[in-house]
Amino acid sequence: MTDPDFQRARTPEAKRARENAILAAAERLATANGVRAVTVTAIADEVGMHKSAMLRYFETREDIFLRLAADGWQEWSAEVRSRLGAVRPYGGAAGPEREKAARSIAGVLAHSLVARPLFCDLLAHTPLNLERNVSLDTVRAFKLRAIAEVAEIGTALRTVTPLDADQARSVVVTATSMAGALWQMAAPGTTLRAFYETDPELCHSVVEVEPRLTDILAALLTGYAVASTARPVGD
Repeated sequence: MTDPDFQRARTPEAKRARENAILAAAERLATANGVRAVTVTAIADEVGMHKSAMLRYFETREDIFLRLAADGWQEWSAEVRSRLGAVRPYGGAAGPEREKAARSIAGVLAHSLVARPLFCDLLAHTPLNLERNVSLDTVRAFKLRAIAEVAEIGTALRTVTPLDADQARSVVVTATSMAGALWQMAAPGTTLRAFYETDPELCHSVVEVEPRLTDILAALLTGYAVASTARPVGD
């Protein structure tokens, strides 16, 4: 329920605190119910503000979730880079050893994504709607943050694989794109998922995100590694 006496933040510190409260409320609701189901009114009620007052801090509902997506990119990137730092490089590996190493790295990427359900949900909604109801300046700021994190993860990947910069970037983009798509197909925790699981004729529709994503990324990493080692010296 909203508070009619809710006061607008007057200082930069108070404004940041209010923005953080709004983001935290949106995160709680989206984690519990999915991004698609969360409305501006629901977020405002969760914070205890009138909707019109809340929109003084963010342009739109999409702006709130785009900010959460940007934070998600930063947090995921930090974890992946840390975990890749402990991975043994496989630049000279071949055959089964190379495939095993590629699968290990694919597992790092897949597991770290699946461990972030809200981020996976946001990854799907970002190009579909979150970037479409905000200002171009907001889109640009988000894109620059995401691109920077893709580059950072790509650099980390290149320290443990024989991939070049474009290949490493492609692996990161594939990982996040497929995580978003597979998460929507999997529909974890929803009535639809339960329906698939209990109907024998539809059980093939059940998607397990982590193993599926691991398979895709392992194949991509292995293929790129083969192409890289076959490339003539100096290319």
